[in-house]
Amino acid sequence: MVIAKAWVLKKHFDGFPKTSDFDLKKIELPNIKDGGEQKLLLESVFLSVDPYMRPYSRRDMKEGDIMIGTQVARIVESRNPAFIVGAYVVGDSGWRTHFISDGKDLQLLPSSWPESLPKSLALGTVGMPGLTAYFGLLEVCKMKPGETVLVNAAAGAVGSVVGQLTKIGGCKVVGCAGSDDKVAYLKKIGFDEAFNYKSVKSLDEALRKASPEGYDCFFDNVGGEFASIAINQMKKYGRIAVCGAISVYNDSVPQKGPFMQVPMIFNELRMEGFVVSRWNNRRDEGVKALLKWVMEGKVKYHEQVTEGFENMPMAFIGMLKGENLGKAIVKV
Repeated sequence: MVIAKAWVLKKHFDGFPKTSDFDLKKIELPNIKDGGEQKLLLESVFLSVDPYMRPYSRRDMKEGDIMIGTQVARIVESRNPAFIVGAYVVGDSGWRTHFISDGKDLQLLPSSWPESLPKSLALGTVGMPGLTAYFGLLEVCKMKPGETVLVNAAAGAVGSVVGQLTKIGGCKVVGCAGSDDKVAYLKKIGFDEAFNYKSVKSLDEALRKASPEGYDCFFDNVGGEFASIAINQMKKYGRIAVCGAISVYNDSVPQKGPFMQVPMIFNELRMEGFVVSRWNNRRDEGVKALLKWVMEGKVKYHEQVTEGFENMPMAFIGMLKGENLGKAIVKV
């Protein structure tokens, strides 16, 4: 018998999430040896905290549900020949230390995964955020060599990969972030131009200075005022991939912004929202490419690791405040 710990959504978030919105529960798991054909017992090793959890919790969860999320887990017991004890998988079982699965919702880490590479990267650069960057650039932005790409929240889990894949694709990349340290990191990993949006006098002027000729592609993780300003600097036939809107997730009252139709009409822009699960049938392709680039040193990574399962809410709230550089991870 295993006692799992799990964080549940005690109360739907009103404005910015608070630690009091969560509750830590203990759950007794059944013994898989008792009629557990094809069943697995897993223990979480790393858990992910991501911006999407904020809006999705409102849309998909009831109060009292286990908080949504993904983990890298190790197989502890197995009655499924496809999964051996000790193997590592990526699961989507929420904020919990242990769980039972039939294996259908699990993905084994690639056999080519080197021992020298942190397995937590399967939640970041070689996981959902990296795949979001990969398919967002290739399939939504459809970037072409020689173009100029703008990405905001550029030092985050998705944005930092977007910038580096843009360089691999032969493009110029401009990124913005919320601190001087993050800007320094962006320049270190190859961004052509980077600035701190919190310290510039005018966002419009900063964008024009970074790329006077404008932008072919805009990979938007932020939305809100930033997107309203950036859209006016898109080139003719520019493409905008709407990946996230972290600037508005915690608003109790919806923001009112300028209307976008005029610049979209005049410059014949294309704006498309997307969720990376659209390309689930090509997941192996993306993981293989990202893993190869990481191993070659073409894509660098940084992880913000919080120790201790009891600190999940704190790590989540800190991530929403922009305290993380790169991918925010919790190590159980």
